Amino acid sequence: MNRDDFNILNNDIVYFDNGATALKPKILAATISDYYNNYSANAHRGDYGISLKVDVMYATAREKIRVFINAKEQSEIIFTSGTTDALNKIIFGYFRHTLQKDDEVIISKMEHASNILPWFELVDEIGIKVKYIESSEYGIDIIALEQLMTSKTKVISLAHITNVMGDIRDIKAIASLAHRKGALLVCDGAQSVPHMKVDVQDLDVDFLAFSAHKMCGPTGIGVLYGKKTLLNNIHPIIFGGGMNASFGSDGVRVYSELPELLEAGTQNIAGVIGFASIIDYLNELGMDKIERYEQELKAYAIEKLSEVKDIIIYNGNSQSGIITFNIKDVFAQDLAIYLDKYHICVRAGSHCARITKEQLGVKNTCRMSLYFYNTKEEIDYLVKVLNNPNLKSEIIL
Repeated sequence: MNRDDFNILNNDIVYFDNGATALKPKILAATISDYYNNYSANAHRGDYGISLKVDVMYATAREKIRVFINAKEQSEIIFTSGTTDALNKIIFGYFRHTLQKDDEVIISKMEHASNILPWFELVDEIGIKVKYIESSEYGIDIIALEQLMTSKTKVISLAHITNVMGDIRDIKAIASLAHRKGALLVCDGAQSVPHMKVDVQDLDVDFLAFSAHKMCGPTGIGVLYGKKTLLNNIHPIIFGGGMNASFGSDGVRVYSELPELLEAGTQNIAGVIGFASIIDYLNELGMDKIERYEQELKAYAIEKLSEVKDIIIYNGNSQSGIITFNIKDVFAQDLAIYLDKYHICVRAGSHCARITKEQLGVKNTCRMSLYFYNTKEEIDYLVKVLNNPNLKSEIIL
């Protein structure tokens, strides 16, 4: 789908590392270049034409993203530097001030570091308790989750789609359970928002975090979504220009309302405007169409890869476009370097999910992650390279 939109695909590469970052279509560079070359003023700062244009473009971007995830209000869309920044703002801006000693937060061992390390900080700082729900390539057992919860459970914080196993969690059911039990749901949408239609009102998530760069957008820009009632009680963790209405030498200050309250300083304006062009691009493609095509590619890839000698596939039954594998007796990074000789790009290592090994039973894996511009022909080429009878000896050499 739409491969001609990506100049980089003319460079004789097969790109299977979309879980780390997606490729960028021509429209993104054109949009960002237009901003830098033709109206490169600051937002919310000037009373002249090009600055006012930036204000309009900035607000338009926020509205496009609001519609894209079906948030109720523009003020529920907070621009961040990415998913990591958004999760930190949620955890340290909201939960640091609402959780108490011995309150419980439920996560899984399959989570990305960004959804684990901030909670560990609150364990040390406040004395909260982190509990782990079992997770597999099939997702999370809702009954088991309910049994794990107690009256002390205040937060469930989970990825919609995990970045190693690629399991798709039933976030709507988890949100319903959380709310019945008096808990809140934080959703890491880094691997889901780029690949499927995400409706925050339908899912009823309390907070959602995602990044532009994983959905063909620019790096350094992301989104924190939160329900207005919750965001009204969030504390900024960055202070400075743009987030205050007034302050004096006596220390009296008045802070701005949302969303400016959480967007101190000069934001990544080019990134925001570029992200808006990508929202238009993905809408034109159709998120439902993207999801169906990726599922077709995933099924094809699992069928073909299963024929490779000595391959170990860890998540053949998960429904996302993430496939995690190893070749028996071959170190994951060595295999990735070998594939690079054939211009095939995959990710190797722990994938920023370092405690996944406690559940998966292996520390390092290779990961191929699909997107709409990948093809069955690329999968066939990967299988051909992996079926090289001299693969192990060539890697050793």
